[in-house]
Amino acid sequence: MTDRNFSSRRRGGQRYRPGRGQSFKPERGAWEARAEALGDKPGEESVFDTRRHEREILRAQNRAAGLPEDATDTPAVVGTAMDDIEKREYRQPHLDVPAEVREETAPPPAPAPASPPPTLMGTLKAAAQKVLQRVTGLVRKQEVTHKEIIINAESLETRVAVLEEGRLEEFTIERTEEERLVGSIFKGKVRNLEDGLKAAFVDIGFEKNAFLHYWDIVPASFDSNVELVERDDRGRREKPKVTQKDIPRLYPPGTDIVIQVSKGPIGTKGPRVTTNLAIPGRFLVLLPNSDQCGVSRKIENQEERQRLKKIVRNLTLPDGMGVIIRTAGEGQQARYFVRDLALLLEEWKAVQEKINTEPAPCCVFREPDLIERTVRDFLTDDVERIVVDNHASYERIRTMIGKISRRSASKVKFYNESQPIFDRFGITRQLQTAFARQVHLKSGGYIVVDETEALVAIDVNTGRHKSAKDPESTITKVNLEAAEEICRQLRLRNMGGLIVLDFIDMKSGKDRQAVYQKMKELLKRDRARTHVLPISQLGLMEMTRQRHTESVQESVYDDCPYCKGRGVVKSPLTMSVEIQRKLAEILKRRPRDESDFQLRVVVHPAVLERLRNEDEHLIIELEKRYFGKLSFRGEPTLHAEQFKIVNAITNEELASVGG
Repeated sequence: MTDRNFSSRRRGGQRYRPGRGQSFKPERGAWEARAEALGDKPGEESVFDTRRHEREILRAQNRAAGLPEDATDTPAVVGTAMDDIEKREYRQPHLDVPAEVREETAPPPAPAPASPPPTLMGTLKAAAQKVLQRVTGLVRKQEVTHKEIIINAESLETRVAVLEEGRLEEFTIERTEEERLVGSIFKGKVRNLEDGLKAAFVDIGFEKNAFLHYWDIVPASFDSNVELVERDDRGRREKPKVTQKDIPRLYPPGTDIVIQVSKGPIGTKGPRVTTNLAIPGRFLVLLPNSDQCGVSRKIENQEERQRLKKIVRNLTLPDGMGVIIRTAGEGQQARYFVRDLALLLEEWKAVQEKINTEPAPCCVFREPDLIERTVRDFLTDDVERIVVDNHASYERIRTMIGKISRRSASKVKFYNESQPIFDRFGITRQLQTAFARQVHLKSGGYIVVDETEALVAIDVNTGRHKSAKDPESTITKVNLEAAEEICRQLRLRNMGGLIVLDFIDMKSGKDRQAVYQKMKELLKRDRARTHVLPISQLGLMEMTRQRHTESVQESVYDDCPYCKGRGVVKSPLTMSVEIQRKLAEILKRRPRDESDFQLRVVVHPAVLERLRNEDEHLIIELEKRYFGKLSFRGEPTLHAEQFKIVNAITNEELASVGG
C-alpha cells in the first residue's frame, strides 16, 4: 500500500467546475452566516435581528467614512510560516456528491392526530413513566467531568484557561490596556442628522462620532436564535410606534441619547451604535428599552423550553422592560432567574442614576472585563474550582459569586506558590503545542492550521497512522479524531470568519456524512455561532464561525519585521541571480573608454558565501566579458534581501536594493 492511497492527496491549481445543467446557488442561511462571521459582533448571544438591514447600514457607514459603498471590514494581514510544499496530486471530484452542497434538513414532522381527552388511567401511566425516568437517571452511573477554571491575572494581561480532565478546552486572553468598547453603554449627544444616509452622528467622547443608523433607532425584532414568549400583561401601556419619519423630530441635533456600542471603530469609521440596549447577566439578558421576552433557541429540549417559558411569564418585570433566557439557564431552578433579574435591575438602576446626573458625553455602563465575564459565562455546577493567582482578583471573584450563590464561593481558591500558575497546571506546555502550525493527533495523524487574510485553512493528514489492512476505516478514524481537534482549535485560537477544512479523501458517502455529523455535534458546545456545510465534491468542508474579537494569533503576535509577515525570505541563490543581473546592467552602461572600472558589492554574509563558492566561476566570467573588476564584502547588519553596489574608486553608490 503506497502513501498515495492515504492521501497525502495533494492537488494542483485546477478546480472543479460544475458542468452544464449544474449550478451552485448557496442557500440563504449560508450567505447570512458568511456575512455575520465576517462582522465584528460581541461575543454575547445575539438578541436583536441585526441582519435584516445590515447591507443598507454598511453602505451608509462606508459613504459616511468616504469609502466605496461595497467595502468590507477586513482584519490586518496575518503572516504564516510556509514549509516546503510537496508536489501535489490532482484530486478528482466525487461526481456522486451533488454539485450544490446543501445542509440536509429534516422533513417537517407529520401533524399529530388529535388526542382523545386524558383519562384517569392515562394520567397515572404518564406520572409513573416520569417517576421511572427520574429513578433510572439517579441509579444510572453518570460520567463526571473534572472541570477547572485557572486565572492568571497580571498588571498588563489577564489569561483564563478552562481545563477538563486536565486538558485545555477554552483559552481567553485580554490586555488590561485595551478599551472594552463593544457592549458598553454611553450617554451621547446627537451632533447632526444625515437624511441622505438615514443616519445620526453621536458624540460619545471619542475622536470620531459614533454612527447611528435610523434602523438602529427603530425598535428591532428578535434574532432568529430567540423565540418570542407572550406574557399576559393586561395592564401594560402600549408604547407609541416609532418609525424612521419620527426620528428627526424625536432626536434633533443637540439632543441627549442613550446608546450601546455594537461595533468598534475600524479604520476611518467611527463606532457603530444602537438604541436597542441589552445587558447580559448569568442566566438572563435584560432589555431596558424593549418589552419583548424570549427564550434562546439553542435550548433544544421542548419540555425544558416550555418550563422556561412558564418561568418568563411568572417573572415580575418593570413596565417597558423585557428579558431573554440565555442558553446557560437550561436546567436551572426558577429562584436563580429571580435572583439574576434582581441583580440586573440593580445594575440598570445604577446606570439610570448616571444617565440622570452626568453630562453627555459619558460612559454609563462599561462592558465587564475578562474576569467578570468568566464568572458570568463559565461558572456552572460542573466546575469544581476556580484557581486565581492574584489576591485582589480572588477577593473580587468571591464577592461576585457570593451574589449569585454563596455555596459556590467556596470553589474559589487562591494560588500563592512560587511556580507560575499556568506551569503548575500544565497549561503552558499545552499552549505551546496547541498554537503550533502543525498539531499532532493521538492516532499519529496531524492537522495544519494556516490563518490568512481571506480565510482560515485547515488540512488533515494521516501522518504515521497507516494500515494496509483497512485503509478506508483508518482514514475515517483519523478524520473523526481531526474533527474533534479542529473544533477545539477553533475555540482555543478564537478563529473566526470563513474556514475551509481539507479532510482526507473518503470514498464512502456514509463516512463523509459521519464526519459532517461529528462536526455539527462538536460545534454545539461552541459559544460562537457557527454554520457548517457538508463535504463537497472536492472533499472540502466549508464553515463560518462568528468573529467575536481578533484571534489569539492577531492579538499576541506582530508581523515579523524581517520578512514583513510573509514567513519567507529570498534564498541566497535568488539573491545571487539578482546581483549578477544588476552588475551586468551597470557594466553594460559604463563608458567604453573607461579602462579601470572597479565595483564593490556589499551583501549579507549568507549571500557572500554563495557568491564565493558555487557562483565564483560566473563572477569571473562576468569580469572577463565586460572588462571590469568586482570585489565583494559581507555586512551582517544588512537584510538578507539587501545589497549595495559602489564604485570602488569614487565611492559613489550606483545601486541599493532591498532593506
